[in-house]
Amino acid sequence: MPDWTVLVPLKRLSAAKSRLHPPTMTVPRESLALAFALDTLHAAANCPAVGRVVAVTADPAVREAVAGAGLDAVDEGPRPGLNEAIRHAAARLRAADPAAPLAAMTGDLPALKPGELAEALARAARLPRSFVPDAAGTGTVLLAANTGSELDPSFGPGSARAHRASGATPLDGLWPSLRRDVDTRADLAAAGSLGVGRHTLVLLLRARRCNVGHHAGHRGHVRPPNPYRDRLPR
Repeated sequence: MPDWTVLVPLKRLSAAKSRLHPPTMTVPRESLALAFALDTLHAAANCPAVGRVVAVTADPAVREAVAGAGLDAVDEGPRPGLNEAIRHAAARLRAADPAAPLAAMTGDLPALKPGELAEALARAARLPRSFVPDAAGTGTVLLAANTGSELDPSFGPGSARAHRASGATPLDGLWPSLRRDVDTRADLAAAGSLGVGRHTLVLLLRARRCNVGHHAGHRGHVRPPNPYRDRLPR
């Protein structure tokens, strides 16, 4: 079977992760959103089942960062909305390679492990159309369409139910890093416990240093252990 092409739709940074309260003011929400996206893209690019990763975005800053990372990016197209952006990009890619299996994946999976994505795509390769629910079970982190099937995305609130209703088969493997999307600070803590990618880790360490520095002036303060010490990039 041909390698998968994975589309990763990314919002403009000014509108991304509106529910996420950064761990410190020194780490803006926009910076975290971009770090999540880059770590997601890098993990997908290192997945052995993936032949190409394409970011879908209208944000010039995101396109520049993606290009700087050596990855591809395409524009969202003329119609607004996440699902329309995915449809536009999928149509372009299928026109160039009608036999290519396609997947759309959210760009907020900073703990994503390539092996888990490979396992999910191996399962998806046996089905016409399938999806992986998020950790809560209500959203979707991955939607896959095999050769001859259309993605027909319905990302958004309640997308797991919508994708199931449209005929996609749910994949229920134990893939904690794939299912761990990040919308809130609690989600970010859960992703951190799984081990996040380099871009996100740098920001978390910066936030921790700032928080420690803020409290260091208080008498009797004891510097806490660094929970990310063993996850520093080598």
